[in-house]
Amino acid sequence: MNPKQGVILYGPPASGKDTVTTALTELDAKYAQFARLKVGTGKSAGYRMGTAKQLHRLESAGDVVYANARYGNTYVIDRPGVDAAFAAGVPVVHLGQVDGIRALLDGYPADWSVVLLWCPREVTAQRCTGRGDADTTARLAAWDATREDLDAHPDLAWDLTVDTTAANPQDAARLIDQLLARRVGAATT
Repeated sequence: MNPKQGVILYGPPASGKDTVTTALTELDAKYAQFARLKVGTGKSAGYRMGTAKQLHRLESAGDVVYANARYGNTYVIDRPGVDAAFAAGVPVVHLGQVDGIRALLDGYPADWSVVLLWCPREVTAQRCTGRGDADTTARLAAWDATREDLDAHPDLAWDLTVDTTAANPQDAARLIDQLLARRVGAATT
C-alpha cells in the first residue's frame, strides 16, 4: 500500500469543506488544504493564482491531473502541486465533481480517503448569504450540479459521509482523522 495518505472532501458549495479542513489542521498540523491552481479572477485566498500560459505548460507536460471550469475560472489539480502537498504532510483536496475524484484516484497514486460532506440546498443558500457571497445564485446552480453528479454515479463508494448540519466541524475532523488512522492500521496488519 502506498504510504502517502491524502483526503478528498467532496460536496456542494457551503457544505463545510473549508470549515472542516480548518478543524483538521487545528486537530493535527500534518493536514493542509491543497491549494489548487486557479486561472482567472476573484477570490485568491486558498488558491495558487496562475496564468493561461502556466496552465498550457502543465498540460503540455502531462502534469494536469484534473481541471474544471466554474464561476468563470479554471481550477487545476496539478502533479507538481500535489507532489509538494504530499512532501508537506497530508493534503486535503476539495472537489465538487465526481469526475475530479476519479481523475485524482486514477491519476495520482496515493492512499486517498474520499469523504462526502453534505448539506441540503436551503442550508447552502443560508450559509452563502450568511458569509456574504455575491454569487449565491451560481453556488446554488453548483449545488444542483453536485446533486445531479451524485445521482448519476450511484456506484461511487464513500469512505465516510458527514452531514454537516448534524456534525460540528471538530467532530467531522475527528472522524476523518480516525478514518486515516484505521487505514494506516489496516495497512500494517
